[in-house]
Amino acid sequence: MNTVDRRELTRADPPAGPVLGDSRAQVLAALQSRSDPVSVLMVARQVGLHPNTARFHLDHLVEQGLAARETEQRDAPGRPRTLYRASSESTRTGRRSYRLLAEILTSYLSTQTPQASAAAEQAGKAWGKFLTDRPAPFREVDTATAIRQLTEVLDDIGFAPQADTGPSDPRILLHHCPFREVAEEHPDVACAVHLGLMRGVLSELKAPVEATALEPFVEPNLCVARLAERRPEAG
Repeated sequence: MNTVDRRELTRADPPAGPVLGDSRAQVLAALQSRSDPVSVLMVARQVGLHPNTARFHLDHLVEQGLAARETEQRDAPGRPRTLYRASSESTRTGRRSYRLLAEILTSYLSTQTPQASAAAEQAGKAWGKFLTDRPAPFREVDTATAIRQLTEVLDDIGFAPQADTGPSDPRILLHHCPFREVAEEHPDVACAVHLGLMRGVLSELKAPVEATALEPFVEPNLCVARLAERRPEAG
């Protein structure tokens, strides 16, 4: 990385407001529209996200200081819910260099960890499973449904995906990389995380299709995820 790039990462000019992806901005707007604290399920329904995805964004908003987490006060039996509300900082925030943090972590993993790509893929796979709604027992998910749900998860994260389900070469076109700068510097780590995430989603769905490869930047603004019929597991 050259000197200009480092200055770009660390310059102190504060942005006009927090830089959020579309889904996270919608989650924050849902909190700001309410005067009372709300549950994960209420936010998920209002924004149209899976509850695990909504919780993922809510917890990150808490980490950014844009939301506050509290426990429901209730007299009725049962476990109290975790509630969220927008914080006073949600309308005025200072600069937080998450890109710099991502650069630090990916560069360390890339240079200091044996088999960095494999470790990154496993991390992505774990998150892919977490962000996916597991189907009911004994319910089979067909290929079209699995690809649709995978596309929805990728869209929530910010990949601007487009399913291209040709009979011989199903794939998902990713028109936007929300981690582009990091992926360009450390594709062995960042792209492995993305591939692992897709594999985690399809594994959790017990889908008859799997992600076989991720081709980064086949065009300046296009990555391609290759899909194929799932191979039988050993044993």
